[in-house]
Amino acid sequence: MRQIPTCIFSSNQPPQALHGHATDRYVQIGSLSKTLTGTALAQLAEAGILDVDAPVDEFLPAPPGTGITLRHLALHTSGLPRVPPGLQRRDPYVAFDAAALQAVLAKLDSFVGTEPGSTEEYSNLGYAILGAALVSAAGIPYQDLLTRYVLAPLDITEVSATPPPDRSLYSRGLFGRPIRPWTMTGAILPAGGLWATPRAAARLVSALLVDRALGEPALSWQRSGNVLWHNGATGDASVFAGAVSDGRWVLVHRLSGRADQTDTLGSTLLKQAAPSPPN
Repeated sequence: MRQIPTCIFSSNQPPQALHGHATDRYVQIGSLSKTLTGTALAQLAEAGILDVDAPVDEFLPAPPGTGITLRHLALHTSGLPRVPPGLQRRDPYVAFDAAALQAVLAKLDSFVGTEPGSTEEYSNLGYAILGAALVSAAGIPYQDLLTRYVLAPLDITEVSATPPPDRSLYSRGLFGRPIRPWTMTGAILPAGGLWATPRAAARLVSALLVDRALGEPALSWQRSGNVLWHNGATGDASVFAGAVSDGRWVLVHRLSGRADQTDTLGSTLLKQAAPSPPN
C-alpha cells in the first residue's frame, strides 16, 4: 500500500513529517484559504473599512437588489452555486480569471438559486466574490490584504499565492515525478488557492482558534458543537484543521486529494490531543 506523505501538528505534541512530507516546505492548503479570507473580512470590519452586512454590489459591479451581503458570502448562505461555471476537467479553475469573475458578477442575479440567508450551501464561487469585494474595499491586492490585516499582526510569513519554487512540495506519481498542481492563482485564490508551510498553517490555527490573537474566530470557520474546524482539498493535497474550546487543536496535511481520509485522521487526532497549557 502506498504510504501517503503526511504532516501533523497538534497541541502539546512535537510536529511529525512522515513518508517524505516536510514541515517547512510550501504545500497547497485548498479551502483552508477561506479562513484567512474570513479573518481579513473581520479585520476590515474592525478597522471600520466595511460593514459585514453591506451588500456585495457596494464593492463590485453586480446588479443591485440580489440581497447578497458579505456576511452571506462568508457563511455560505448567499444562494450561489458551489463552483463557478466553465470548470475544466484536469485543472478545474485554470480559466476562472478576473474576466471570468467579472462575467459572473455582471449577471449575478441569475446565479442566485435560493433567497440569500435562507439556506447554507458551501460555495467556492461565493468566496471568490467575497475575496474580490475585500480587495475592492481595501484598495490593495489580495496577498497584500492578507499580509497587512492577518499575517503581519500574527508575525507569520510562510503563506503565499506564489510559493518559492525551490521550497514547494508536490504529490508524486507512480514513477516519482511531481504531479502538476491545480492552477488557483486567478479569481479562485481567496476560496482555495493559498500555499503555506505546515508549520505556518499550524501557527495560524493555534493563534486564531486557541489564542484568539485577532479576536473571535472568523465566520468562515465551520462549527460543530464546541469544535471549530475547516478542511480543504485540491487535486493532490488535502488538509484538516480544528480546535476545541478546551485548547486542543490539530493540523493535518497530506499529499493526497482524499479529503475524507484526511478529515477522519484529523478528527481522530483532535479527540486524542491534549489541551494547550495556559499562557
